[in-house]
Amino acid sequence: MSDTALAALFAVFIWWFSTGIVLLLNGMQRRAYKFSLFTSSALAVAALVALNHTANQTTTAAVYCAFTCALLVWGWHELSFLTGWITGPRTTALPAAYRQGHEWHRFIESVRAILWHELGILAVGVLIIAMTWGAPNQVGTWTFIVLWSMRTSAKLNLFFGVRNLSEEFLPPHLAYLSSFFRRRAMNPLFPFVVGAASLALAWMVLRALEPTADATTVLGLTLVGTMLALA
Repeated sequence: MSDTALAALFAVFIWWFSTGIVLLLNGMQRRAYKFSLFTSSALAVAALVALNHTANQTTTAAVYCAFTCALLVWGWHELSFLTGWITGPRTTALPAAYRQGHEWHRFIESVRAILWHELGILAVGVLIIAMTWGAPNQVGTWTFIVLWSMRTSAKLNLFFGVRNLSEEFLPPHLAYLSSFFRRRAMNPLFPFVVGAASLALAWMVLRALEPTADATTVLGLTLVGTMLALA
């Protein structure tokens, strides 16, 4: 098996494995949330330290480490949100009057429902960029930015309306969030998001295929590109 194929399989495996772990921890009884959050927080701190350590290393191990650490940090954000620990100042369903109209009011209330979570992602994203600024190993930063960008686009598409909703993944204490979703066959943002992501993925593939691309660059692009394709 080629190094590129192995990297793609690794990205697929660790993405679904980490997603399953987050869902498993989130599905535990509420009294176990403290343990889940403590474990996840400790891993996230360790991952940030490792990201800072590997930023100036361009070995194969450093690239894989940076990619994995970015996912660990992202997993902490996901778990902190799904457990209801970090969400937003609004913790109740959207009033019925806002569901039929008043798009601006609906948008403001939707932002309030996830505000602390979004600010937390922003703060950690800025921290990662600052730690790796100018360093040769940017795989962790690319991975976090891809996850951030695609998750933001997903939230916007849920706001504007999509065909299929995964409301069953919302735990009972976050059920009120479904009131902010809208179900539609299509919304104007969706094709632009898919188009932009496809163009970014195509650029990564072409960049990786360049004869001048070194092995670690190809490895990094494969890992991040696979993540973008999954997103």
